[in-house]
Amino acid sequence: MFKSIKLFIKSHSDNLSVSSVVAGAIVALVGMTSSAVIVFQAASSAGLSPIEASSWMGSLCLGMGILTIFYSFYYKTPVLFAWSTPGAAILVTGLKDFLLPEAIGAFLFSAFLIFLFGVTGLFEKLINKIPQALASALLAGVLFHFSTDVFVAFKSQTLLIGLMLISYVFSRKYFPRSTMLIVLIIGFAISLSTHLLRLEEIKLSLAHFYFVTPVFSFAAILGIGIPLFIVTMSSQNLTGVTVMKSNNFHIPISPLIWGSGLMNLVTAFFGGFTINLAAITAAIAMGEDAHPHPEKRYWAAVISGIFYLIIGLFAGTVTSLFAAFPKEMIMGIAGMALFGTISACLDRALNDFKNREAAFITFAITASGMTLLGINSAFWGLIAGGLVQFFLVTVTQKLHSRAH
Repeated sequence: MFKSIKLFIKSHSDNLSVSSVVAGAIVALVGMTSSAVIVFQAASSAGLSPIEASSWMGSLCLGMGILTIFYSFYYKTPVLFAWSTPGAAILVTGLKDFLLPEAIGAFLFSAFLIFLFGVTGLFEKLINKIPQALASALLAGVLFHFSTDVFVAFKSQTLLIGLMLISYVFSRKYFPRSTMLIVLIIGFAISLSTHLLRLEEIKLSLAHFYFVTPVFSFAAILGIGIPLFIVTMSSQNLTGVTVMKSNNFHIPISPLIWGSGLMNLVTAFFGGFTINLAAITAAIAMGEDAHPHPEKRYWAAVISGIFYLIIGLFAGTVTSLFAAFPKEMIMGIAGMALFGTISACLDRALNDFKNREAAFITFAITASGMTLLGINSAFWGLIAGGLVQFFLVTVTQKLHSRAH
């Protein structure tokens, strides 16, 4: 495979530049350092060992790499895919109530809906039907506990988390693109110097792919599958499309959506919960730093896809690395990586005056972690918020229009 990749790159070297290679490497690095730990946490919540967790990481990275390389080269446009970080966050808490086969069934259900919405063009027609305030509130509620976990970890590892927080604030000010990489380096250095790092856990190993026969549970579909689908489509794919358009890259969107859904129907059997259009990392490959000529920037995406393929094959090493970190460091990295996302979601949710109360109810119920009838809080938060929004906005508007 690597020989074929080398020949492929050599045959197209006229369009390839050093800046494209560097940008592609940064895309993969940022993608891994910013949220791979949350994928690892999700797999751990499902009761998987680090070796078994490599199946999740490996299948996701391989799927992302294949899609990124194919679509970027096909459209000669930087089209980047990533796993759903908010989706992984949903799983960290949501998987505790279900068996692994039930979770895989929910992954497949979500993947089928994504494929269906893409192949029929429903994504572009219907995704805006869910008020952005409610979608943002749902996401903020799902992610909220990650931010509080940082300060829970601060109590038991004050020096470690304290220095990581200081490096986070400093990096956000002076090195915003490298923030989480710097936080990871600081956390690693402190853990190593204080003997918190379990070096014996780190092993160079290939990914081990485990096929799981799915079980389709109604409770798992409602509690995991539907929230996973909604968050992926509304916050991930929608944002990914926005980033592409804002950088003046205009290509058909539906093929990207159904392609990701189709890939997910394969990776789900191995724990690859969802793959979607990238946003933050996509912006890196679409900027001038990737290549001065926009028509050649797709090579940065292709290079990042190749890096993801390599990471996917050696996912066992990645998961063993996270297993070696102290749990407080894992909590700190995961929470800090999501500070920006959570605050942006709350801003979008609560700045919409018309839907503010409905959004807050969605957020409060989702963040509470409550379960009802075996279904977790993400589903009930969206349902309650939707009903409140319908009553306060839609019904009220109709009554006003009749009165006048």
